[in-house]
Amino acid sequence: MRSFAILQILAFGLCWGQSADESKPASSNVMGAEYPRVFADGRGSFRLKAPEAQKVQVDIMAKKYDMAKGGDGFWTVTIPPQIAGFHYYRLVVDGVNINDPGSETYFGVGQQFSGIEIPEPGHVDYYETRNVPHGEVRQRRYWSPITQRWRRCFIYTPPDYDANQKARYPVFYLLHGFGEDERGWVVQGRLDNIMDNLIAEKKAVPMLVVVDTFVAAKPGEEPMVMHQDGRRPNIGGDVTGTFREVMLKELIPMVDSTYRTLSDREHRAMAGLSWGGMTTYMIAPANLDKFAWIGGFSGSTGGFGRGNVDLKTMQGGVFADAEAFNKKVKLLYLSIGSMEGPGAKNFHEALEKAGIKNVYFESPGTAHEWLTWRRSLNDFVPRLFQ
Repeated sequence: MRSFAILQILAFGLCWGQSADESKPASSNVMGAEYPRVFADGRGSFRLKAPEAQKVQVDIMAKKYDMAKGGDGFWTVTIPPQIAGFHYYRLVVDGVNINDPGSETYFGVGQQFSGIEIPEPGHVDYYETRNVPHGEVRQRRYWSPITQRWRRCFIYTPPDYDANQKARYPVFYLLHGFGEDERGWVVQGRLDNIMDNLIAEKKAVPMLVVVDTFVAAKPGEEPMVMHQDGRRPNIGGDVTGTFREVMLKELIPMVDSTYRTLSDREHRAMAGLSWGGMTTYMIAPANLDKFAWIGGFSGSTGGFGRGNVDLKTMQGGVFADAEAFNKKVKLLYLSIGSMEGPGAKNFHEALEKAGIKNVYFESPGTAHEWLTWRRSLNDFVPRLFQ
């Protein structure tokens, strides 16, 4: 077993073009920053100048690593190999959490965090910028009479959108997870790179991708956000109710009236990760006149991980008639990281038993994290609108 692990590390280094003892600045660093650095075997090196500090740590993946102070006032540490993918982290200086000046910041868990990319072994570039035609991510603000607020969404348009003025496109609505916002899929998720590469390889149909936030509250309602002290909001009743109204009455009409879309249900998809997946499962199956393609990445599946949900009664009984459901839904998709637990797999098996067609995807070796969701998106999108 130990020999196999050593071979994996050596293969990682060779595939990435460096030995296991060499390091490179992380791709998630701010411009010109030499630290943090990543090694071919997944280790990471961190450095911070804090000459007056008494104790400095790196807090990553729910574990803290003590840094050592040098005579020049720099604190450094090299941490053990981490799971490949994107990870939030912070530095802790004398008990105070700070973001690393060498890292870009990313909104997650309700706050801005530093982040580090640990490359996958081998030549994995489906979410990297490649020499292919590129689409655009456009920012769109729209007034919401329902919430009495301005809202923002991001819209990916494929490479030929402006050049091919006569073309109309299917639309895929994509949601983030709890504690994130509409920036998540664009920044941490590498949405545009994944879409560009799939379209260039002719694995995916050119489409618009609309990334909005499920955080939507009417005046007087508590928004579905994480408090700064880490507390979650009081969750009860119809947790997707206001966003459902926004999506069906404001967002979809705005997109269809502003962009060249194919506006029928056969050309409209919805998916999300984690809480966004649960939101998708609650909205899309109950509105099959609007959606024909449905996906959840690590999304809540109504309690199937606990085995206490009746498929025939959940979601207002939409799954009770398998034949009718299968006729309307072109794709019902479930995915999960192999380290996350049995919820999605149990849901998949219950659907299969009930005669409801669905696709199940499991990301090997990943948990509730962005690599799971990047892989899920890369697997889901080629199935749409075919």
